[in-house]
Amino acid sequence: MTASRYDVLGIGNAIVDVIARAEDDFLIKQGMQKGGMALIDEARASAIYEAMGPATESSGGSAANTIVGVASFGGHAAFVGKVRDDELGKTFAHDIRAARVAFTTPANSDGPSTARCYIMVTPDGERTMNTYLGAAQDLRPGDIDETQIGSAAVVYLEGYLWDPPQAKEAFVKAATIAHKAGRRVALTLSDAFCVGRYRGEFLDLIRKGTVDIVFANEHELLSLYETADFDAAVKELRGEAKLAVVTRSEKGCVVVTRDGVEAVQAMPIDKVVDVTGAGDLFAAGFLVGLARGKDHRTAARLGALAAAEVIQHIGARPAVSLKALAAENGLPL
Repeated sequence: MTASRYDVLGIGNAIVDVIARAEDDFLIKQGMQKGGMALIDEARASAIYEAMGPATESSGGSAANTIVGVASFGGHAAFVGKVRDDELGKTFAHDIRAARVAFTTPANSDGPSTARCYIMVTPDGERTMNTYLGAAQDLRPGDIDETQIGSAAVVYLEGYLWDPPQAKEAFVKAATIAHKAGRRVALTLSDAFCVGRYRGEFLDLIRKGTVDIVFANEHELLSLYETADFDAAVKELRGEAKLAVVTRSEKGCVVVTRDGVEAVQAMPIDKVVDVTGAGDLFAAGFLVGLARGKDHRTAARLGALAAAEVIQHIGARPAVSLKALAAENGLPL
């Protein structure tokens, strides 16, 4: 197998995050379910933007956040996702390239506008998301570059992008190319509601070996196996996945393999400010650790470190160099 050009290549929704602080009353008035993610149309997107307070804009999207995290750790990273050639599309492309991530997917010249996610952050740090997917949903198999996919140690797929049929085809094409090149394929389940919609298909991807590594949080895992019993769900997962990591917020995470289950503690923090991106950045640390040949425990500690950093400030991307932070914490890459 040839040496990899990229440590991790992510495929997902190319979204611009529009983040604002909000009180619980605002969520109630707007009919938003606190802590949830709602898919909205363009008209609703405009209405929310009009009603919300001062906001910051930055390129986002679950897999894109992970890939920016990989780059912050000093990893070689690439992202595949679709934008429109509008102002928000330019914002997305500029931000992700400025983070030293290779991004070459051509922008659409017509059709829906660039995707955006309106994120309301309440005083307790919880985020409530309203997402207009727009152009992001137009990723197609033709956007998958065989040479680029084959040169990534790990190809990382975002569960949120499992909705449009052509994106599913793009995913499967990428996984096939990666395996043919002797690479590994990872999937994040993304959201418990997402799991509810595609439970059977996600389980199929795991059981057939289309994906080698699975990322889930506790809620997503319980939804996947339709149980309230965490240990029972972990047992099921252990019998089906080659490698999985289940994050449990302040309880840390468990790394699940056929050989056993290993718990790894969360990193200490001063104060939770905004939990947006915690799972995304955990995946970044774990994947860059894996790509660089670290053991599962060390990879999980790198993930916990990145998650702890991102939840202590507004925004879903690192505010400091994760590579430097890792070195400071005795986890050099």
